[in-house]
Amino acid sequence: MNDTPGWASPGSAPSDGQDATVPGPAAPADDTASKWSASQPPAGQWSAPSTPATGPGAPPRPAPGWGNAGPGGGPGGGWGKPPAAKPGVIPLRPLSVGEILDGAVSTMRTHWRTVLSVSLVVAVISQIGEILVQRYLIPQPAAIDPNATASEVLRQTAESTQSSLLAQAPSLIITIIGTIFVTAVLTVVISRSVLGRPVTLSEAWNEARPRLLQLLGLTLLVPLISVVLITVGILPGLLVGSAGGAVLALLGAMAAVVAIIWLMVRLSLASPALMLERQGVLTALRRSAKLVSGSWWRIFGIQSLTVLLVMFISLVIALPFSVIAMAVDGSVLDGLLSGDAPDFGWPFLIITGIGAVIATTITYPISAGVSVLLYVDQRIRREALDLELARAAGVSGDGTPRG
Repeated sequence: MNDTPGWASPGSAPSDGQDATVPGPAAPADDTASKWSASQPPAGQWSAPSTPATGPGAPPRPAPGWGNAGPGGGPGGGWGKPPAAKPGVIPLRPLSVGEILDGAVSTMRTHWRTVLSVSLVVAVISQIGEILVQRYLIPQPAAIDPNATASEVLRQTAESTQSSLLAQAPSLIITIIGTIFVTAVLTVVISRSVLGRPVTLSEAWNEARPRLLQLLGLTLLVPLISVVLITVGILPGLLVGSAGGAVLALLGAMAAVVAIIWLMVRLSLASPALMLERQGVLTALRRSAKLVSGSWWRIFGIQSLTVLLVMFISLVIALPFSVIAMAVDGSVLDGLLSGDAPDFGWPFLIITGIGAVIATTITYPISAGVSVLLYVDQRIRREALDLELARAAGVSGDGTPRG
C-alpha cells in the first residue's frame, strides 16, 4: 500500500481468492491457559451503577471519549465502541446511503476549485458541440405521407431516426471524451478526499493521465456489450418475421434489457477499480463483478437513487432556463402550438445551453463521487480497506493521530 490512490495491488484482496494483505484482527494466541484471577465478582455485579458514586473509595469513571455506551455501542453500562476515524469526507467504516451521498457532496464542497473547474470546462465544450449539432447537422423530421402503408411509414421513420443518430455522432464523441476526462480526474480527487488530503488540478491530471486509454476502452466496451445483448435478443424475432416474429422480438428485447441492467450494475465499479488499483480493462471488469457479488440489490438501489437525484437537480435547474428561452425565442413556442416541428433559433439554444452547463457542472461530481465511494464502501465491507486507509491517513482506528 502506498499513499497514492492505488490503495491495493491487484489480486491482493480476499475477494480475489488469494491471501489477504490487508491487516485484520489478530489471531488468538495458542496459549489457552486462563489469564483471569481465581477470585471473581458475583454474577451481575460488573456493570456501573446508574448514578456514579463520589468521594473517597469510589470506583474510577470511564475515560473521556468512551461514553456510557453498552456492549455493541448501545446505551447502558459498560465500555462502548470508539467512533470511526474520519480523516476526510467519509468515516472509515461501512457507509450508509446518506453517508455516500454526503461524501460526494462534501468532496465537491471541499475541493470546489478542482472539481467544478473540471466539470465546467467539460460541460461547456460538450454543450457547444451539442448546440452546433442541433443547429446545423440534425435534419428536419421527414413529413410522413398520411396515405402511405404501414410498412412505408416504418421505413420512413427508420430512415429519419438513422440520419438523426448519424448527425449526432460528433456530439456523442465529444461527450464520451469529456466523460472519460471528468471520470478520471474526479476519481483521483475523490480518492484523495477520503484521506483528507488536498489535491490540485495538475496533480489530479498527472495521476489520471496514464489510465485514460484503458478507461476509454472500458467506456466503449460496456455499451458494446449492451448492443450485442440487444441484437441477440431481437434477432430471432426478426428472422421469423410476421406477427409472431414481432412478438418474439419484443419478448427478446425485454429479456435483453433486464440482462443489460443486471450487467451494468455488476460492472458499475469497474472504472474506480481500473483507476485506483491500476488494473487492465478485463481485470477491472472481473474485479467489479467480485465486489458487487452479494450486494447487487443494494448497489442497484443506491445507483437508482443517484440517477433520480441527478435527474431532479437537472430538471430544477434546466426548467427555468427553458421557460426563459421560449419566452425570448417565440418561434419555438409558435411551432409547438401549431403542431409543426419547432425551429430552434440561436437564442433558444444558447439560453437552454447555459442551463444545461450549470446542471452538468453540478451533477457530474455527484455521479462520479457516488461511484467511487460505493467502490470504497464495498472494499471496506469485504476487505477491511478502512484499516489501510487509516494507516495511509496517519490516524488510528478511533481517529486520533498516530504517534
